[in-house]
Amino acid sequence: MDNLLKDHRYPPRVGVSARVGAAIEKARPMESASALIDEKIKELGDWRGKTLAKVREIIHEADPEIIEEWKWMGSPVWSRDGMIAVGNAHKDKVKLTFSHGASLPDPDKLFNAGLGGNAWRAIDFFEGDKINERALKNLVRAAVDYNQIKLKRKAPAGTRAKVHKSKK
Repeated sequence: MDNLLKDHRYPPRVGVSARVGAAIEKARPMESASALIDEKIKELGDWRGKTLAKVREIIHEADPEIIEEWKWMGSPVWSRDGMIAVGNAHKDKVKLTFSHGASLPDPDKLFNAGLGGNAWRAIDFFEGDKINERALKNLVRAAVDYNQIKLKRKAPAGTRAKVHKSKK
């Protein structure tokens, strides 16, 4: 299998390790996920780029140890001890989807999309929306806590991350 990964017919996907048979974005040299996210923000060039940049800034302010990844042929992903959130720019919104959002406390009611699922929850930001930075930071911190709890022990289905108090 290692030989197949070295084979020129199976180049690694941008920003992630390759797997045989994976859908390949057009072949290009490996770039850092952060550079690709910068490029995506610049490419958008409108309110969606500014919103994605602001969300990214808030995520890193909430926890500087969060890492950036580039997955699914063009989606910024933020992780720490597991996936936290995926950001996507759509025609009329910027969507921030939390992979374990259904298990996170959301006292400020930020989640406004994907509310019916068992795991994922999302925040849709529309043009002109003001981002509640304090609440988003608390949600990111809760997601990190959830991942760390999950990492320490196999968490029962009803495990919920703790509510973070406002830290400004």
